[in-house]
Amino acid sequence: MLNRLWLLFAQAVTILIAVWLVLITLKPEWLGEVNMTTMVQSATFKESDDGFSSNPGSYHEAVKKSMPAVVNIFTSKNAKPLSSRKNKKSNSDPLFQFFNGETADEPISSLGSGVLVSPEGIILTNHHAISDADEIEIALSDGRKLKAKMIGSDPETDIAVLKIDASNLPTPITLGKIDSVHIGDVVLAIGNPFGVGETVTSGIVSAMGRDHVGINTFENFIQTDAAINPGNSGGALIDTHGSLIGINTAIYSNNGGSMGIGFAIPINLVKQVMESIIKNGEVTRGWIGVEPQNLSSELISSMRLPKNTHGILVAGVLDGGPADSAGLKPGDVLVSLNNESINDVRELLNRVAGIEPGTEVSCKVIRKDKELSMSIKISKRPKLKFSN
Repeated sequence: MLNRLWLLFAQAVTILIAVWLVLITLKPEWLGEVNMTTMVQSATFKESDDGFSSNPGSYHEAVKKSMPAVVNIFTSKNAKPLSSRKNKKSNSDPLFQFFNGETADEPISSLGSGVLVSPEGIILTNHHAISDADEIEIALSDGRKLKAKMIGSDPETDIAVLKIDASNLPTPITLGKIDSVHIGDVVLAIGNPFGVGETVTSGIVSAMGRDHVGINTFENFIQTDAAINPGNSGGALIDTHGSLIGINTAIYSNNGGSMGIGFAIPINLVKQVMESIIKNGEVTRGWIGVEPQNLSSELISSMRLPKNTHGILVAGVLDGGPADSAGLKPGDVLVSLNNESINDVRELLNRVAGIEPGTEVSCKVIRKDKELSMSIKISKRPKLKFSN
């Protein structure tokens, strides 16, 4: 009996193989059609708990997870009455008001976005979205509107930390890790563009570590082509798992709208600034008191330096500052800090800013064809005044 079954099985397999060989030789397109149909069905239908649903490539779960934590921010600044301002004649001139943003006694209002990051009501947003605001109001995803208070902000990275006091807040967003973000990854931007309400746009990570943009003092942006428009400032840039990887901050545009070049502050920098503000009320950075300048090929040639010289030119030294006390002079070329080479001004600025004030660091400079070693005591970076 067993031998008979085995014989039947072997005959069936032989017949199937023979049919397959005939088809692949005479009618290969038939097999192609079968494979294409299978591929289309696999790409079109995705199994869910209640059967099959047609949603290929959907990021619904990521948005569902993170969107409740994205809030709308409304700020208002009370304008001074025109009667109390100087130069009344000029201020009441409609042309003057148009070009200078002057209005009558109406308050100046603006809008932006923010992200809830803790159950205690901590919200992250951009400094420029709330700077000089007399009142800050938060609109939650459930429709509630609450007054927010400022914990602190950092204009040099454009990060602000707010707090609201309320119960039953939405689930805070999950903070991602910058190490998991790569060029080409799909990302989603969530915010309140033009005040139309919470909006999601998608794109990819176009570049990482983008600096020299000229937006902030300290720059290390994620660049994305996800649409970011006015009102998105302070909103969330998330990955396909719904984790926060950046705070949307600016766009490159010549018409005020999205042109496919947007910038977000990466989560590692955001977290560092947030923790410092919550702990100390401000961000403390190192400072040496020099006016640095990048070395161009013309400068290298005029100073008769080797062509492969790396470093920055000390164009000026603040009297009584850390660099002055250490002996640095205008015209020196600073080539290394703590035995690590320096390539440009941005690198020097970031490196010094990350050193705790009061720390002694070694440096090497080139002065008149001679290399000198010095020791600088890092001081606290003074607060800069930003005009609005």
